[in-house]
Amino acid sequence: MQSQAGGHRNPLAAFLTGAAIWLAMLVAGGQQASAEFLNLDTIASWGKFPRFCINTYRWGDHFFNNYDSTYVQGSGYRFNIKFKTDSWLDAYDFRFTNDYRMSFDSRPSTSMGLWLTYMAVSVGYDMNVSKFFNADIGARKRFNFQFNCSLFGAEFYTIRDDSHMTIDRLGYPEESRRADIPFHGFHSDSWGLNFYYFFNHRQYSQAAAFSYSKIQVKSSGSLYAGFSYWQQNYDMDFTGVFDNQPESNVLPPDWDNHYRVGNKNYAIKIGYAYNWVFRKGWLLGVSEAPTIGIRDGYITDMSSQRTSFSLSNRIKLSLIYNHDKRWFFGVVGNVDTNLVYDKAHTFLANNISLEASAGFRFNIW
Repeated sequence: MQSQAGGHRNPLAAFLTGAAIWLAMLVAGGQQASAEFLNLDTIASWGKFPRFCINTYRWGDHFFNNYDSTYVQGSGYRFNIKFKTDSWLDAYDFRFTNDYRMSFDSRPSTSMGLWLTYMAVSVGYDMNVSKFFNADIGARKRFNFQFNCSLFGAEFYTIRDDSHMTIDRLGYPEESRRADIPFHGFHSDSWGLNFYYFFNHRQYSQAAAFSYSKIQVKSSGSLYAGFSYWQQNYDMDFTGVFDNQPESNVLPPDWDNHYRVGNKNYAIKIGYAYNWVFRKGWLLGVSEAPTIGIRDGYITDMSSQRTSFSLSNRIKLSLIYNHDKRWFFGVVGNVDTNLVYDKAHTFLANNISLEASAGFRFNIW
């Protein structure tokens, strides 16, 4: 599980201190007792119900994580601890009926944190460091939960953005000019769910490419498909933005300098992913997934609800290195693109992120 948000220093210090004490106690004095107490065979010997739970766990682990070891292997370690840094920004582009364009983007937001993982469960803390270098960045929050097994992947995410934007390009494609117009009237709020099934699930591992929990030892890819649901809300107040440059204001008159969008999307996701093991320990992962469906909501006029086609796309790239299955290093890039349109305009929204991680796998019992 991954979560990202701004925070304060005290919770981070508390987490690091608690984690260090907990690990030290286990390693120094409780390793043998823990090993005996948490051994699955020991738990199964406690009675019928514990034995039923352990048998169910073993069946589920085999059913949901059954890989061909020629292609995918486990690391052999239940725990890992990693340090990661994550930077992300939003880039937006309007195109109007006369082909006039307006582009604007946010300043990058960067967080750093420490995460402790036991099997599929992670706990950690990310601190927003951007505010120390750029206090005028505005408020941004993002949360992301991911679950991966050999058969399927599932995701839940939320994004809230009140960033201070900059309009950086205006004009027709052949004569567009650079601009530097502050835009502080931006607000967006969205959340969504993704669920998808891997058809070649015995030979391809998404977890190996994007979450460091498996090792891809031989190149392989897979088609995957599933469904997506997401909600979007945009509120952009351009009042006063073009006061000093009135010739640049090409917004449709019926917008009255205020652009609003609220919708619900129901879509089918179809994609393909490939893990290329180009050298021992090294992996290059790529995943591309267009999403096509139905959108229900409003554009500008909140009293006018309508249904239209929905279109989005996700591209993911990764470069991973595993050293002796214990140390791992990686860079993961992600680009999410959403399209909103009507007869007066086309609006393209891009969320771009880049994560760099370094970690160490280990066992306590």
